[in-house]
Amino acid sequence: MRESPPPYILVLSSGTASDSLEAIVPKAKQTVKAATAAPPEEFGAANLVLEVEDLSSLLAAQSDPKAIVRTLVTRLVERYGVALAGVWVTDNATSTLQLTAHTGALKPPVGLEKASLDDTLLGKAVRERRPQLLSEKESADKKVERWARQNSLAFVAVFPLVCDSTAQGAVLVARKKPPSKTLLALFRLHARLVAIALRDAELLFSTRQTLSKLNTLVEASKALTSTLDLLELLGRILDVAKTQTRAERGTIFLVDDRTEEIWSLIAHGLEREVIRLPLGKGIAGHVAKTGQTVNIPDAYADPRFNPEVDKRTGFRTRNILCLPIYNKENKIIATLELLNKEGGAFSRDDNEFLLTLSGHMALALENAQLHQQLLDKERMEKELALARGIQHSLLPERAPVVEGFDIAVLNEPCYAVGGDYYDFLSLGPRTLLSVVADVEGKGVASALVMSNLQATLRALVLHLHSLNEIVESLNRMIWNDTRAEKYLSLFIGLLDTRNKAVHYINCGHVPPFVVRRGHQPISLTEGGMVIGLFENPSYQRGQVKLLSGDVVVLCTDGIMESMNAMNEEYGTERLARKVLEVSDRKASDIVEAVRDDVEAFSRQGTHIDDKVMIAIKVV
Repeated sequence: MRESPPPYILVLSSGTASDSLEAIVPKAKQTVKAATAAPPEEFGAANLVLEVEDLSSLLAAQSDPKAIVRTLVTRLVERYGVALAGVWVTDNATSTLQLTAHTGALKPPVGLEKASLDDTLLGKAVRERRPQLLSEKESADKKVERWARQNSLAFVAVFPLVCDSTAQGAVLVARKKPPSKTLLALFRLHARLVAIALRDAELLFSTRQTLSKLNTLVEASKALTSTLDLLELLGRILDVAKTQTRAERGTIFLVDDRTEEIWSLIAHGLEREVIRLPLGKGIAGHVAKTGQTVNIPDAYADPRFNPEVDKRTGFRTRNILCLPIYNKENKIIATLELLNKEGGAFSRDDNEFLLTLSGHMALALENAQLHQQLLDKERMEKELALARGIQHSLLPERAPVVEGFDIAVLNEPCYAVGGDYYDFLSLGPRTLLSVVADVEGKGVASALVMSNLQATLRALVLHLHSLNEIVESLNRMIWNDTRAEKYLSLFIGLLDTRNKAVHYINCGHVPPFVVRRGHQPISLTEGGMVIGLFENPSYQRGQVKLLSGDVVVLCTDGIMESMNAMNEEYGTERLARKVLEVSDRKASDIVEAVRDDVEAFSRQGTHIDDKVMIAIKVV
């Protein structure tokens, strides 16, 4: 006599386009099935929409993958009479499924904490991206079959978590009673909605991670322009690299072509000492010689690793990521080596981030090395010459060409470097942002603040389009960096070329003005406090409509406060009269005329300051 199959045996219904699941029990027990096919705890079709809406609301409030899978298993057990609900997540690195969450009256099958993708019911559901039920014909998964028999289960099914044709894992559902078709549909909907929620959580995490990396790169760029001291500069960049990759230590080795060696300039966690190695020896030497990035999960198992440094310091190196740093001539000038990543080996994301950062480091290294060489040769004079070149490169080489306007610039620093700043930033085909600023003080310190201002302002205009937001954000950043020890006056004006108007904010700067024939000069005074002196000042925005022939004049106090032999200032009125006198000329002629007039006026004077002037003439 043929033996009746056990009560847990279930098969997929055949001949249906939707691949719906149907519990099949032995014919001998049809009467029992009819009596128990729809127990009270199961939901009818009328409740299906409400259940889906409730689940969607729960998942919408979750952004943590762990919380999402906990919500799934808890809901399945508490609402649908499930004896066990468990979620396994795909681990592509090991080709296994890892048990992530489970709950219920039963414990998961023994030995399935890590399930194979090849020969398990869970693995089959993930591979085929279709629900799988434990059946009499397909009972190759002996662990699950034995577990089902021992617990007298009538229903054991695995639903893949599929989204965008990718199976992220699977959920196992086990019940003492066979579910109805409506409940089966709910199980599948749960798996589908949770898969989408996991996908969205992963995208959110990825977006946050990307934004974090971009913010880190912005901070690294600010560090690059904030100091000319090589040790301090590389220390800041290494801090960024270590924090982003979670490395324990980091070292930069510079290439010495003269001696064919590499030597460390800075090493975190070690005393400052010079460590020299022959080119080609050790991991860093190998990378410096070949240009190949090296990622070693076990340092002592690699023959290229030189353990001498560990012996000298007592440090134990576990894993290494080392990459070359190329200059703009594609020549290796240094290597960046990071040691002992927290939690395992360095990843591909770590490598890609450092490759991006290495471009900033190469620029920093070359500028800083050149700076150091000039200091060794000619001390302060050469240092100032280098700083002047760096500062000059930050300023526009020439005034922009704008349809309907004629623009010219005068820039005369009184020292090798200074704190005067001007810039032109195009925000679109019809708008031009004009900026003029004057950092308090003179010399290298003011020049560093100026370079930081330039980097910060250019980063802000990429994301902010309101003048008030730009100025307020700029003030906070400068205040945080200098704590009111350095401040600056600034005028920022948005030139609307279509409507011939200027929208502006004056932050304690020498008021620019509009020269218009037949009228008094129009001073542009709306604004507020200087930048960097207080944390949260308020700023007002002004606007002036321009007419043909108008000349907008922006300058620093180096022009206004130029003095003659009697200590009389050149002043705004004299400047306005001179501009009006030559207002029918080109903008470049206007600037030259003012420069000549200021020079003649202050020839016997003693006041010396940087001079910047911008003339914008409406054609």
